[in-house]
Amino acid sequence: MILDNASKSRLKGVHPDLIRVVHRAAELMSDPDFTFAITCGVRTLAEQRVLYAKGATRTLRSRHIPGKDGTSKAVDFVVKLNGKVRWDWPLYSQLAKVVKQAAKDVKVPIEWGGDWKTFKDGPHFQLPHAKYP
Repeated sequence: MILDNASKSRLKGVHPDLIRVVHRAAELMSDPDFTFAITCGVRTLAEQRVLYAKGATRTLRSRHIPGKDGTSKAVDFVVKLNGKVRWDWPLYSQLAKVVKQAAKDVKVPIEWGGDWKTFKDGPHFQLPHAKYP
């Protein structure tokens, strides 16, 4: 699949390694009816505070907020099935397999919010703190 222009725009300011993962994941998407878009790359602290107040996140230290190197270390995906946005959990598990394979292919470690013990976040993927402070 080819990333749409909005997704490409949302990758501006994201760490180059994570961008490589996203592009590889797009290459691996072989079913034209099962695709994705990027909904968020860089986020400001003010935007994070709004999400925190709504209960959509449990942290103000989001990996979306650019770090000392000026880049975001997280992206949020949305699954599209037959061109329609979908939030069904099994679809995000399916997407996670593709993104994890993409990360392995480009040799970039990745963490999926769906693997977290609490506050599971299916659309969220990030670079690990240990390697990307």
